[in-house]
Amino acid sequence: MTLDGAPRPAGGPAPQPVTQPVAAPLTAAAIFLVVTVRPGQDSDAAVRGLCGDLGGLLRAVGFRDLDAALTCVMGFGSSLWDRLAGPERPAGLHPFREIRAGQRHAVATQADLLFHIRADRMDLCFELATHISARLGEATDTVDEVHGFRYFDDRDLIGFVDGTENPTGQDAVDSTVIGAEDPAYAGGSYVIVQKYLHDLAQWNALRTEEQENIIGRTKLDDIELDDAVKPTFAHNALTTVVDEDGEEVDIVRDNMPFGSAANGEYGTYFIGYARSPQTIELMLTNMFVGRPPGNYDRLLDVSRAVTGSLFFVPSVPLLESLADDPADGGPDPAGPDAASPDQTSSDQTASDRDGPDQGGPSGGSTDAGGDRSAGPPAPSDSAGSLGIGSLRGVTQHG
Repeated sequence: MTLDGAPRPAGGPAPQPVTQPVAAPLTAAAIFLVVTVRPGQDSDAAVRGLCGDLGGLLRAVGFRDLDAALTCVMGFGSSLWDRLAGPERPAGLHPFREIRAGQRHAVATQADLLFHIRADRMDLCFELATHISARLGEATDTVDEVHGFRYFDDRDLIGFVDGTENPTGQDAVDSTVIGAEDPAYAGGSYVIVQKYLHDLAQWNALRTEEQENIIGRTKLDDIELDDAVKPTFAHNALTTVVDEDGEEVDIVRDNMPFGSAANGEYGTYFIGYARSPQTIELMLTNMFVGRPPGNYDRLLDVSRAVTGSLFFVPSVPLLESLADDPADGGPDPAGPDAASPDQTSSDQTASDRDGPDQGGPSGGSTDAGGDRSAGPPAPSDSAGSLGIGSLRGVTQHG
């Protein structure tokens, strides 16, 4: 039986790991909920329970309006992952690395769990966030909760369209979902979040042409500036990453504007999904340090990052398996689709797990996830578990 309730064809290929909806289409509303988990077995048990029941909560809330496309991605910080599923880690999982360069600072925020809740209705997002918070109860402390909204035609509060170059379909899956390069964690992904606050008075004092040079696109019609006239410090120039073969390496952004008019707070919540965090880390280095150093993203003259965290997003079977505590004789947290022990390194050191040094890559290329041809196929609309469906084999509605 497949996740949408249909029988699996006899003799058909083995199913691919079911991913969380990291490549889901953009929506009109979102809630970004980031928490830390308190020490203790009771706290761990509360998190494990939610890992097994999140699909049921989604089904209950989302069934009220299936067309609103309610989804939720649950991501884990490195410290909590070690507590629940260690000692092995996904190859790219480590704490977010802060970056300092002059007055620019990409801060690192201690965080254990991310819930990225999306729908075309904020009431559904809020209802699900309420249930998640109630289930976790005293086990967690809230680091940040941001309610994002669609602003006109997918613009941010500085007036430019955001996410124009996002990959779609299979390209989005290939850019975000771990494949054969880390087989024990195939079907998973990585996500980095940052909360940016904008000085709109300073930004709006700039001429439109200056703003367009900073962003690298025209403001009204969202056309990318020609390379012949685009400054090398343009935002979209510095966030373009290519691999050793000269191919552009994509990520999926689902940024959302947020703010408080009464408090004069205007911001963008950056959220980027990638097959390897190195891709986004290189983008951030280019922005904050510069490429070459000193040629930094001028958007940072009017925008500052006030949070920053990195999370691993496990596949649905792996997330499901975290509900069982190995100390109680439950299954291995790596789950039924994980690699055997000889497929991952058992003597991997902490420095190996933490990846290469963030400070100052010399070029614009990176190995952003190994063999890209090994990614899983794009999920069908009905197979996006952690969409409106069960994590435990219950037939989906719709």
